[in-house]
Amino acid sequence: MKSIEAEIVKDSTTIKIKKDAKEEDWIAVCTKFNNDVERVRDVKDQKDFTALYECFDDDNKNFFYLVKEDKKLYSLRRKHFLNNIGTKFDKDN
Repeated sequence: MKSIEAEIVKDSTTIKIKKDAKEEDWIAVCTKFNNDVERVRDVKDQKDFTALYECFDDDNKNFFYLVKEDKKLYSLRRKHFLNNIGTKFDKDN
């Protein structure tokens, strides 16, 4: 899954790709932010990116990323959710 750092234009709902930003693997971005990421909303006007996520560093500073979601991401989110509620994840289900 690919992602790219973005910014929200002040006092607006417009999203822009951050200047000089390069595409990154979304799993690597999540790891960099210790999985402190939250889906903000759907995105329809940014190439083939489908969602906007907000990530927080150790100082609780926020960063925004556009992400191209795919089936693998939904599987990872389900696994993470099930692990959080104490249910063992079974990849066959």
